[in-house]
Amino acid sequence: MATEPDYQQDEQLLLAALRQRNGQAFAALFEMYSDKLYRLSLSLLKDETAAEGVVQDAFLRLIERLDQFEGRSSLGTWLYRVAYNLSIDRLRQRKPELTLEDEVGDGRLTLPIHIVDWTQWPEQLLTDAEITAELDKAIAALPEKFRVVFVLREVEGLSTEETAQITGLTLSATKVRLHRARLFLREQLTQSLLLMGSQNKPYEM
Repeated sequence: MATEPDYQQDEQLLLAALRQRNGQAFAALFEMYSDKLYRLSLSLLKDETAAEGVVQDAFLRLIERLDQFEGRSSLGTWLYRVAYNLSIDRLRQRKPELTLEDEVGDGRLTLPIHIVDWTQWPEQLLTDAEITAELDKAIAALPEKFRVVFVLREVEGLSTEETAQITGLTLSATKVRLHRARLFLREQLTQSLLLMGSQNKPYEM
Protein backbone atom coordinates (compact mmCIF):
# COMPACT_ATOMS: atom_id res chain seq x y z
CA MET A 1 0.00 0.00 0.00
CA ALA A 2 1.41 3.37 -1.00
CA THR A 3 2.02 5.81 1.81
CA GLU A 4 0.48 9.26 1.69
CA PRO A 5 2.93 12.08 0.93
CA ASP A 6 4.08 14.08 3.94
CA TYR A 7 3.52 17.59 2.65
CA GLN A 8 4.30 19.19 6.01
CA GLN A 9 7.85 17.86 5.97
CA ASP A 10 8.66 18.29 2.27
CA GLU A 11 7.79 21.69 0.81
CA GLN A 12 9.19 20.89 -2.62
CA LEU A 13 6.89 17.88 -2.80
CA LEU A 14 4.00 20.07 -1.70
CA LEU A 15 4.83 22.76 -4.26
CA ALA A 16 5.05 20.22 -7.08
CA ALA A 17 1.68 18.75 -6.11
CA LEU A 18 0.12 22.21 -5.91
CA ARG A 19 1.31 23.02 -9.41
CA GLN A 20 -0.35 19.83 -10.59
CA ARG A 21 -3.55 21.14 -8.99
CA ASN A 22 -3.62 18.25 -6.52
CA GLY A 23 -6.64 18.65 -4.27
CA GLN A 24 -5.01 16.80 -1.39
CA ALA A 25 -2.06 19.18 -1.51
CA PHE A 26 -4.32 22.23 -1.40
CA ALA A 27 -6.19 20.75 1.57
CA ALA A 28 -2.91 20.12 3.36
CA LEU A 29 -1.71 23.66 2.72
CA PHE A 30 -4.99 25.09 4.01
CA GLU A 31 -4.74 22.92 7.11
CA MET A 32 -1.18 24.10 7.73
CA TYR A 33 -1.72 27.83 7.35
CA SER A 34 -5.38 28.88 7.52
CA ASP A 35 -5.44 29.34 11.30
CA LYS A 36 -2.07 31.12 11.26
CA LEU A 37 -3.20 33.60 8.60
CA TYR A 38 -6.46 34.15 10.44
CA ARG A 39 -4.67 35.02 13.69
CA LEU A 40 -2.39 37.45 11.89
CA SER A 41 -5.26 39.17 10.07
CA LEU A 42 -7.43 39.28 13.18
CA SER A 43 -4.62 40.92 15.15
CA LEU A 44 -4.52 43.70 12.55
CA LEU A 45 -8.18 44.10 11.62
CA LYS A 46 -9.85 43.14 14.93
CA ASP A 47 -12.79 41.89 12.89
CA GLU A 48 -13.48 38.16 12.57
CA THR A 49 -15.44 38.41 9.33
CA ALA A 50 -12.79 40.59 7.70
CA ALA A 51 -10.04 38.25 8.87
CA GLU A 52 -11.85 35.26 7.39
CA GLY A 53 -12.12 37.16 4.11
CA VAL A 54 -8.39 37.82 4.12
CA VAL A 55 -7.66 34.11 4.56
CA GLN A 56 -9.89 33.20 1.62
CA ASP A 57 -8.37 35.93 -0.55
CA ALA A 58 -4.83 34.85 0.36
CA PHE A 59 -5.42 31.28 -0.78
CA LEU A 60 -7.19 32.48 -3.93
CA ARG A 61 -4.16 34.68 -4.65
CA LEU A 62 -1.94 31.62 -4.25
CA ILE A 63 -3.99 29.62 -6.73
CA GLU A 64 -3.96 32.48 -9.23
CA ARG A 65 -0.22 33.14 -8.99
CA LEU A 66 1.18 29.71 -8.21
CA ASP A 67 3.00 29.46 -11.54
CA GLN A 68 4.75 32.77 -10.74
CA PHE A 69 6.05 31.56 -7.37
CA GLU A 70 9.83 31.45 -7.64
CA GLY A 71 10.60 29.84 -4.32
CA ARG A 72 12.87 32.63 -3.03
CA SER A 73 10.98 32.35 0.25
CA SER A 74 8.95 29.52 1.74
CA LEU A 75 5.31 29.08 0.84
CA GLY A 76 4.41 29.93 4.41
CA THR A 77 6.34 33.21 4.37
CA TRP A 78 4.77 34.09 1.01
CA LEU A 79 1.27 33.42 2.35
CA TYR A 80 1.93 35.47 5.48
CA ARG A 81 3.15 38.33 3.30
CA VAL A 82 0.03 38.18 1.12
CA ALA A 83 -2.27 38.07 4.17
CA TYR A 84 -0.38 40.99 5.72
CA ASN A 85 -0.72 43.11 2.58
CA LEU A 86 -4.40 42.24 2.19
CA SER A 87 -5.01 43.22 5.80
CA ILE A 88 -3.21 46.53 5.38
CA ASP A 89 -5.27 47.20 2.24
CA ARG A 90 -8.46 46.66 4.23
CA LEU A 91 -7.26 49.01 6.94
CA ARG A 92 -6.67 51.70 4.35
CA GLN A 93 -10.08 51.12 2.77
CA ARG A 94 -11.73 51.89 6.10
CA LYS A 95 -10.32 55.44 5.98
CA PRO A 96 -9.13 56.08 2.43
CA GLU A 97 -8.27 59.69 3.19
CA LEU A 98 -5.69 58.60 5.73
CA THR A 99 -2.33 56.93 5.29
CA LEU A 100 -1.52 53.95 7.45
CA GLU A 101 0.85 56.14 9.46
CA ASP A 102 -2.03 58.53 10.24
CA GLU A 103 -4.35 55.73 11.17
CA VAL A 104 -2.10 54.04 13.68
CA GLY A 105 -0.15 57.09 14.89
CA ASP A 106 3.60 57.40 14.96
CA GLY A 107 3.85 54.04 16.67
CA ARG A 108 6.04 55.24 19.51
CA LEU A 109 5.87 53.46 22.82
CA THR A 110 6.80 55.11 26.08
CA LEU A 111 9.48 53.52 28.21
CA PRO A 112 8.17 51.26 30.98
CA ILE A 113 7.55 52.85 34.36
CA HIS A 114 7.36 49.62 36.36
CA ILE A 115 10.03 46.96 35.88
CA VAL A 116 9.56 43.93 38.10
CA ASP A 117 11.54 40.71 38.22
CA TRP A 118 8.91 38.21 37.09
CA THR A 119 10.89 35.34 38.63
CA GLN A 120 9.80 36.64 42.03
CA TRP A 121 6.14 36.04 41.24
CA PRO A 122 4.48 32.71 42.11
CA GLU A 123 4.44 30.42 39.07
CA GLN A 124 0.69 29.87 39.36
CA LEU A 125 0.08 33.59 38.78
CA LEU A 126 2.06 33.61 35.54
CA THR A 127 0.10 30.70 34.13
CA ASP A 128 -3.30 31.80 35.40
CA ALA A 129 -6.09 32.29 32.87
CA GLU A 130 -6.45 35.87 34.05
CA ILE A 131 -2.87 36.57 33.00
CA THR A 132 -3.56 35.08 29.58
CA ALA A 133 -6.54 37.39 29.25
CA GLU A 134 -4.45 40.37 30.31
CA LEU A 135 -1.78 39.43 27.77
CA ASP A 136 -4.39 39.26 25.01
CA LYS A 137 -5.63 42.72 26.00
CA ALA A 138 -2.10 44.11 26.07
CA ILE A 139 -1.30 42.69 22.62
CA ALA A 140 -4.51 44.18 21.24
CA ALA A 141 -3.51 47.56 22.70
CA LEU A 142 -0.18 47.60 20.87
CA PRO A 143 0.02 50.00 17.90
CA GLU A 144 -0.23 48.08 14.62
CA LYS A 145 3.46 48.59 13.81
CA PHE A 146 4.48 46.72 16.93
CA ARG A 147 1.56 44.32 17.17
CA VAL A 148 2.13 42.64 13.82
CA VAL A 149 5.84 42.11 14.52
CA PHE A 150 5.11 40.64 17.94
CA VAL A 151 2.37 38.33 16.63
CA LEU A 152 4.53 36.99 13.81
CA ARG A 153 7.63 36.52 15.95
CA GLU A 154 6.25 35.45 19.32
CA VAL A 155 2.77 34.08 18.65
CA GLU A 156 3.37 32.39 15.29
CA GLY A 157 6.97 31.51 16.11
CA LEU A 158 8.53 32.84 12.91
CA SER A 159 12.15 33.93 12.82
CA THR A 160 13.11 37.60 12.98
CA GLU A 161 14.29 37.33 9.36
CA GLU A 162 10.95 35.89 8.21
CA THR A 163 9.09 38.59 10.13
CA ALA A 164 11.14 41.25 8.35
CA GLN A 165 10.38 39.69 4.95
CA ILE A 166 6.66 39.57 5.62
CA THR A 167 6.36 43.14 6.88
CA GLY A 168 8.86 44.62 4.42
CA LEU A 169 10.98 46.00 7.26
CA THR A 170 14.73 45.92 7.61
CA LEU A 171 16.10 43.38 10.06
CA SER A 172 17.24 46.11 12.43
CA ALA A 173 13.84 47.86 12.37
CA THR A 174 12.14 44.53 13.07
CA LYS A 175 14.36 43.94 16.08
CA VAL A 176 13.70 47.44 17.42
CA ARG A 177 9.93 47.11 17.10
CA LEU A 178 9.98 43.66 18.68
CA HIS A 179 12.04 44.96 21.60
CA ARG A 180 9.66 47.89 22.16
CA ALA A 181 6.63 45.59 21.95
CA ARG A 182 8.13 43.31 24.60
CA LEU A 183 8.83 46.27 26.89
CA PHE A 184 5.27 47.52 26.47
CA LEU A 185 3.79 44.10 27.23
CA ARG A 186 6.10 43.65 30.21
CA GLU A 187 4.91 46.97 31.58
CA GLN A 188 1.24 46.14 31.05
CA LEU A 189 1.52 42.69 32.62
CA THR A 190 3.56 44.02 35.53
CA GLN A 191 0.82 46.51 36.34
CA SER A 192 -1.78 43.74 36.07
CA LEU A 193 0.21 41.49 38.38
CA LEU A 194 0.65 44.29 40.89
CA LEU A 195 -3.09 44.96 40.84
CA MET A 196 -3.98 41.28 41.13
CA GLY A 197 -1.50 40.88 43.96
CA SER A 198 -3.05 43.75 45.91
CA GLN A 199 -6.56 42.40 45.33
CA ASN A 200 -5.57 38.92 46.51
CA LYS A 201 -3.70 40.17 49.58
CA PRO A 202 -5.44 38.91 52.74
CA TYR A 203 -6.98 41.46 55.04
CA GLU A 204 -4.93 42.27 58.13
CA MET A 205 -6.69 41.79 61.45
